Amino acid sequence: MEKERVEYTLYELRRSMLALDDPVFQFEKWYNDAVQKDIYMANAMTLATVDESGLPQARIVLLKGFSQDGFSFYTNYDSPKARELEINPNVTLMFFWKEMERQVRITGVVEKLDYDTSLSYFHSRPRDSQISAWASPQSQIVKNREELEANRLKIEDRFKDAKLVPKPENWGGYVLKPSTFEFWQGRMNRFHDRFKYILSDDGSWIVNRLAP
Repeated sequence: MEKERVEYTLYELRRSMLALDDPVFQFEKWYNDAVQKDIYMANAMTLATVDESGLPQARIVLLKGFSQDGFSFYTNYDSPKARELEINPNVTLMFFWKEMERQVRITGVVEKLDYDTSLSYFHSRPRDSQISAWASPQSQIVKNREELEANRLKIEDRFKDAKLVPKPENWGGYVLKPSTFEFWQGRMNRFHDRFKYILSDDGSWIVNRLAP
């Protein structure tokens, strides 16, 4: 049975409210709104890729930084998503902040972050998370939980005397270079506000309102 429909009534989005020449700044405004409202895991985003068979794939990853240079996240380079990114670097990121009735969709091309950037971020993580990066053969089939725990104990013993856990060679970051942004604000009667930014050849952004 369909649940009672929810009406979107919190905000509106008009062209005059947008940073028309800078979608990254517009994203920052909305992202900061989400953080200030203490939305749980405001940096959680869906990463959509295409696999070698042409099938769409999606999973939640965490945004770890953004600037005019792009949007960054980290993963195991042997994971399925990393293999998919190697085959086809065109991806979509999707943020949904339901408490604010807002979505942001970003498309673009990803490339690997440089080694030093990945190393710096790796060492900023809790040591236990660093150990997990070594201990988990991400997405591979394992016999049971006990096998995972045993492997983790081996890694903990391996690095027990190390002041710094070295970064695994197969772990690091990506940065997405955006070519489009879409900002979606829920409105009454499903008559939502949507604006799309498209990067032009000269580096400027074209902004259009879309029908809901």
